[in-house]
Amino acid sequence: MSDSLRVASVNVNGIRAAYRKGMGEWLAERDVDILALQEVRAQDEHLEEFLGAAGWHWLHDPCEIKGRAGVAIASRVPALSHRVGLGGVADQDRVQSSGRWLEADFAFGDSQLTVVSNYTHSGEVDTPRQEAKWAFLDAMGVRMTELASERDFAAIVGDFNVGHRELDIKNWKGNVKKSGFLPRERAYFDRFFGPRGEVVAGVDGSEGEGFGWVDVGRTFAGEVDGPYSWWSNRGQAFDNDTGWRIDYHVVTPQLGERVLDYTIDRAAAYDLRWSDHAPVVVDYRI
Repeated sequence: MSDSLRVASVNVNGIRAAYRKGMGEWLAERDVDILALQEVRAQDEHLEEFLGAAGWHWLHDPCEIKGRAGVAIASRVPALSHRVGLGGVADQDRVQSSGRWLEADFAFGDSQLTVVSNYTHSGEVDTPRQEAKWAFLDAMGVRMTELASERDFAAIVGDFNVGHRELDIKNWKGNVKKSGFLPRERAYFDRFFGPRGEVVAGVDGSEGEGFGWVDVGRTFAGEVDGPYSWWSNRGQAFDNDTGWRIDYHVVTPQLGERVLDYTIDRAAAYDLRWSDHAPVVVDYRI
């Protein structure tokens, strides 16, 4: 039995297109135990075709709007249980979490590990899309508190659509007024990663209580630019590594102590990419 568990997450930008471009070959070689997908944009039959045929157990929360969003979790062993959606029943319409939040519980040594595939709204300043993003981030914070109080080992992974710090965006100066790098958005992450129970000052001037969760990527990589996980298809963004780090593994402190390795599987060349996002792969000690 292996003494580690490999968890990978990636926004596939449409699983059918990703498989046409080489996702299946990447997955066959990467020895992943649990795979969290975002922006699946497909139906159950497509996941069965791509994942079920390869022996994966899979769970899927499609978006109510066909061809949009969608999150999934594939695993080598079946999940013990799973849940979909974010927020209380009365909040479901407000939170708009259809196809954006899927939780699954797995055996993790003598304990359990909860993996969440998260696809946060991209947002757009001064539009209903941004209001939906604020509501989603609020609900995420509530659920993070619940998860941390219920279990030691939990990982919220996927596309958070926010660059937390200046290190996380190559061209941060040009994006401070755009969704994805707004000070108010970044302040959520200041609190998410701030010391639990302590007052945390947000980059937007706000104050709030820290949640105590761990940003695996920043903790593992240190104070360096990136490493980025998404590049615009415009211009030479990928070739010049003008990217954003918006794909995260956000984990409880207990799980953060179990990190063995962290890698972003950046394609060797632009024409070898099968998504505009790169997979984030983390090994956790069991």
